[in-house]
Amino acid sequence: MSKVIDYYLTLISPWAYLGSQRFAEIAKRHGAEVRVKPVNFGEIFPRTGGLPLAKRAPERQAYRLVELKRWSEYLDIPIHLQPKHFPAPEALAARMVIAAGESGGKPLELAQAVGKAVWEEERDIGDAATCEAIAAETGHDGAALRAKAEEAASEARHATLTEEALARGVFGAPSYVYKDEIFWGQDRLDFLDRALAKG
Repeated sequence: MSKVIDYYLTLISPWAYLGSQRFAEIAKRHGAEVRVKPVNFGEIFPRTGGLPLAKRAPERQAYRLVELKRWSEYLDIPIHLQPKHFPAPEALAARMVIAAGESGGKPLELAQAVGKAVWEEERDIGDAATCEAIAAETGHDGAALRAKAEEAASEARHATLTEEALARGVFGAPSYVYKDEIFWGQDRLDFLDRALAKG
């Protein structure tokens, strides 16, 4: 495919969850290839001036909930504003998505399912059995994908993607990179759509 989008995200981002289906539809409509690249924002934030949610000012935390509710209602996508298992350790789930992409699986579908598991279904993606189940629900061999994700090579790949994101100027999630132009946030999907339309 001539159109390629690099999709940098953290799987527990509510914004990635809210934008995931629209993003998939936009990419499909334009015949674009999506390279799903989960990265570690625990590394990215301190190096780009960002703060993890718990360290943000109370006013910012409160407004985030307002915006999540607005977008959920606007897009008609269900969301628990404060899900039971958030934040959850996502390293295993992220590496399973990476493994899916490198083994001919469906990384975008798996990433979407993980987001839905956190924000709609309130499942604990920090639990390995839950990750396996989510993978199976998207047509993967959950146990095999987990085993591959637990290999040192998958951990190294996760770290490499994080450094790649930093080198390309990524600082927030989700970030969609097309022709080296960053579109940060699901609220910029209309701009990505226009860029893809131009070719």
